Amino acid sequence: MALTLFDTDEYRPPVWKSYLYQLQQEAPHPRRITCTNEVENRPKYYGREFHGMISREEADQLLSVAEGSYLIRESQRQPGTYTLALRFGSQTRNFRLYYDGKHFVGEKRFESIHDLVTDGLITLYIETKAAEYIAKMTINPIYEHIGYTTLNREPAYQKHMPVLKETHDERDSTGQDGVSEKRVHTFRGPHWCEYCANFMWGLIAQGVKCADCGLNVHKQCSKMVPNDCKPDLKHVKKVYSCDLTTLVKAHITKRPMVVDMCIREIESRGLNSEGLYRVSGFSDLIEDVKMAFDRDGEKADISVNMYEDINIITGALKLYFRDLPIPLITYDAYPKFIESAKMMDPDEQLETLHEALKLLPPAHCETLRYLMAHLKRVTLHEKENLMNAENLGIVFGPTLMRSPELDAMAALNDIRYQRLVVELLIKNEDILF
Repeated sequence: MALTLFDTDEYRPPVWKSYLYQLQQEAPHPRRITCTNEVENRPKYYGREFHGMISREEADQLLSVAEGSYLIRESQRQPGTYTLALRFGSQTRNFRLYYDGKHFVGEKRFESIHDLVTDGLITLYIETKAAEYIAKMTINPIYEHIGYTTLNREPAYQKHMPVLKETHDERDSTGQDGVSEKRVHTFRGPHWCEYCANFMWGLIAQGVKCADCGLNVHKQCSKMVPNDCKPDLKHVKKVYSCDLTTLVKAHITKRPMVVDMCIREIESRGLNSEGLYRVSGFSDLIEDVKMAFDRDGEKADISVNMYEDINIITGALKLYFRDLPIPLITYDAYPKFIESAKMMDPDEQLETLHEALKLLPPAHCETLRYLMAHLKRVTLHEKENLMNAENLGIVFGPTLMRSPELDAMAALNDIRYQRLVVELLIKNEDILF
């Protein structure tokens, strides 16, 4: 039966729930218990946390110093097999430990023991503190409100994606023809589930991502999502704060219409405006432009008759990029872009930027190309507008890029490299795209 409730209701942005995020911040931190003795036959992929063939009782005594303490021991009953002993909840937990190039105790694979323990402590802490909360996460979902699906399909419980079984491999969950592909995904930086609005906890493989519409959800929530999810224009109730890929798929366009329309308006009457993009427009009027796009889409009027000050239009464009839930330069691609900015050799810089661009989703890459070509044209009017590539880099660096690091100091240190990335993209726009 067709439901029309959301056709007439005003759009209300989802309220992202912070409880699980707060719990992750409170989780115990790893504390490696190092072995002071030289241990014979220590596997080369373990460090000083390896204590050799000690008993459970000895391990328990060593770990009693603090929550989050961990060590690795060789099994006395089964020599050649290894156990991760971890202190949590005032008791020692023992996990059979495997290595095949990466470390694992379950389906997640880690580059280091430290990362494995960090993720394990987060998971144990959240599942201990919030077991009942997690069990009820799928009640009152926000899924239908945010524009990924029509409401006229058969119920999700009849047509859910296959359960991701616990294995020692992060396998893709791929459906048949016409069925969306949902993959186990590692999200860089904090992410929230777009089904239940709760934080996606853990260090890696926090959930699954739909290859077609970009939907990000917990594994358990993915069971409630139809396999053929596609963005539906009827239910994409906004332009700002909407996932970029979802928006362009819903409107069947190469780029978000707000980007095209703002850039056309700026180039038609603003390229000679002094301090273009650096000078701020009146914030209330920028908010008016945002609401016009959310309400009217491509019919929004941003002409000189409505907004005489071009800085309002530039402000609206910058706000669009700042409001993206996943930045234009995505969290996944971010490290590669920053790496390029740190290089001293110009040829290596360009080569690494090429590689970084390949990591962007198609809609993100096309939008970035279009924006950089525009900013290059802005620099051609530098004598009038006083905006060169360096100045534009200062403005757009933190607008287009957000550090996936939760550490504020690490994010702050990246600002100079963000500026340089945008400067390089503008100067080499004709080579890179």
